[in-house]
Amino acid sequence: MANFYTDNNILKFHLEHPLMEKIVALREKNFSDSSKFDYAPFDFEDAMDSYDKVLEAIGEICGDIIGPNAESIDTEGPRVVDGHVVYARGTQENLDALSKAGLLGITLPREYGGLNFPIIPYIMAADMVSRADAGFVNIWGLQDCAETIHEFADEDQKNRYLPRVCQGETMAMDLTEPDAGSDLQAVELKATFDEKKGKWMLNGVKRFITNGDGDIALVLARSEEGTHDGRGLSMFIYDKRDGGVTVRRIEHKMGIIGSPTCELVFKNAPSELVGQRRMGLIKYVMALMNGARLGIAAQSVGVSEAAYREALAYANEREQFGKPIIQFPAIYEMISVMKAKLDASRSLLYETGRFVDMYKSYYHISNERALDKDEREEMKLYQKLADIYTPLAKGMTSEFCNQNAYDAIQVHGGSGFMKDYPVERIYRDARITTIYEGTTQLQVVAAIRGVTTGGYLAQIREYEKTQLKPELEQYRRILIGLTEEFAEAVERVVATKDNEYIDFHARRLVEMAGTIIMSYLLILDANRDMENLRSAKVFNKIARQVVHGHGEFIRGTSVSDMANYKFELE
Repeated sequence: MANFYTDNNILKFHLEHPLMEKIVALREKNFSDSSKFDYAPFDFEDAMDSYDKVLEAIGEICGDIIGPNAESIDTEGPRVVDGHVVYARGTQENLDALSKAGLLGITLPREYGGLNFPIIPYIMAADMVSRADAGFVNIWGLQDCAETIHEFADEDQKNRYLPRVCQGETMAMDLTEPDAGSDLQAVELKATFDEKKGKWMLNGVKRFITNGDGDIALVLARSEEGTHDGRGLSMFIYDKRDGGVTVRRIEHKMGIIGSPTCELVFKNAPSELVGQRRMGLIKYVMALMNGARLGIAAQSVGVSEAAYREALAYANEREQFGKPIIQFPAIYEMISVMKAKLDASRSLLYETGRFVDMYKSYYHISNERALDKDEREEMKLYQKLADIYTPLAKGMTSEFCNQNAYDAIQVHGGSGFMKDYPVERIYRDARITTIYEGTTQLQVVAAIRGVTTGGYLAQIREYEKTQLKPELEQYRRILIGLTEEFAEAVERVVATKDNEYIDFHARRLVEMAGTIIMSYLLILDANRDMENLRSAKVFNKIARQVVHGHGEFIRGTSVSDMANYKFELE
């Protein structure tokens, strides 16, 4: 029997990161739930044992059910019947298996039926589910929307909706529209309050909605008549039981076929306001999107894992010229680079997850009591790190995911182009990761603040201070040099005080920061366990190539050079 947790030791390695002890203590509020719930942990070791057992259960379901179902789901796909989505048979089987095992709503508090897990084991589960089937994780993973209800809804709403998620009901976030994709300020779905019914009525169309026919949806709509920007938008909860929404069609997509991407028609659909009016985009969607971006990073890592494993297995089995192709330098270099990018992506994913865990834990505590000065400072620090690392993680991991999927096809040669091998589906599934929940270009827009404000540089300096094993010191010296080159590039670009020029180089600067950070994280992983040294060595060379290349481009570019890249409107 396959198990996607026990066959991948690096997951447990990340689960056992030293910061987890503090994360668990904060999350469990010093284990106060142990007197109220018989399944609540009574100490750190008990909590870690619980995470380990649950992840093993998810790993088994991934290996025995979700993974084997992926091909049939990709072939069958969902369909629309009487205005509603009917999942592929395998999709429903996957959901039933996870629901029966009590593995939905795992981050929600126990009073709602959840397991109160930190974010780290949750995204670890998403990592495994994505490896099994990237399309299915979009349905399972949207349970993260419940966190927005937990953070911002009133107690009555929490009590009515959160237990349903824990019991297996699915969610959706209805944001984009035909004329409002990345520009959510342009959302026009109309919300009008009906005094008699005491409900907000929604009217309009939403497009590109993942799992759009989910049981519970968070809907961004225009509540303020006469407005045309983000200040007129509010967030609403729509309950499928109340009716008023039909699925016009399921989009015909390149990949993630099992995930129904829907166009929805709202006709007097009753809904409830979440939190305050006018704060839908400004506050609630931003929180929702950050969670979704971390989820896409986990999806990207899972797909990278699948691509790497398929390439490695094929290269060991396929013989040409009398020997397995894994013995040819062109192949073993490619696969080693794939592994290094995978490991770097995973290290960045879980580093980001730890920052989010620390911030979120303090946030929830602050809703119950006043934080002391040290706690407030720590919360502020981790919030800042979570804010700048989330777009970096989404952008870097999704780009590496696509590169690994591309290389997996290349290792397979002509066979990889055929549907006989999983890499064809993996390649199609990977492509969306750099697009939805904000394209890589938009992640750069969000991440560049971490460059220009010195946020990334400050954290890199913290990594520099770590005491390393003697055999790792040479890599620290290399990274110190790359950091200086990065700092010089930032100074050179920012000194122009030309915002368009800064935007022109933004992706290069973000990639420089990202590769240095990822390289440091792999060195720190090796410092904990030298089994991780191989990928650290390979990625260190990748970092040199990226930083030197981007640095040289920036040094050789001036503001006037931008004219060569511009187009006149025709």
